Amino acid sequence: MKAKSKIMGPRTLKKWVEAARKKGRKIVFTNGCFDILHAGHVSVLEFARSKGDELVVGLNSDASVRRLKGPSRPVNTQQDRALVLAALESVSAVCVFEEDTPYRLIKLVRPDVLVKGGDYKPSEIVGREFAGRVVRFALLKGRSTTNIIKKVSK
Repeated sequence: MKAKSKIMGPRTLKKWVEAARKKGRKIVFTNGCFDILHAGHVSVLEFARSKGDELVVGLNSDASVRRLKGPSRPVNTQQDRALVLAALESVSAVCVFEEDTPYRLIKLVRPDVLVKGGDYKPSEIVGREFAGRVVRFALLKGRSTTNIIKKVSK
């Protein structure tokens, strides 16, 4: 499957999820900015995929990343970030969202499993009410896009 075909808008994603469910596939959802892909990202994506049959990744839009991370971010455009994510074997589908949180996208997908980083308390996890269950992932220490940017900027 070509990476580009894994990048979907909300309508296409909804149909894709419905088709996967009819086949008995277990849907997992996670989200993030995934600005500069690193080992921490790969680890969480592989972990998330291990919790089900299909992994849907909600990707913050460029405007959303700027609001959350500041005017110098993202480093890579949403189109580039989506393509890199979609090229990963662990990722089944990528959908860009414009809001600061993936609440509406999680409500649309209604995942069997929602995966978030261990830096979030269970009560802080947006969209948890639409998921079958929530699983937190222990982040890899010292792995972050912010750290990479600091290191390169020295």
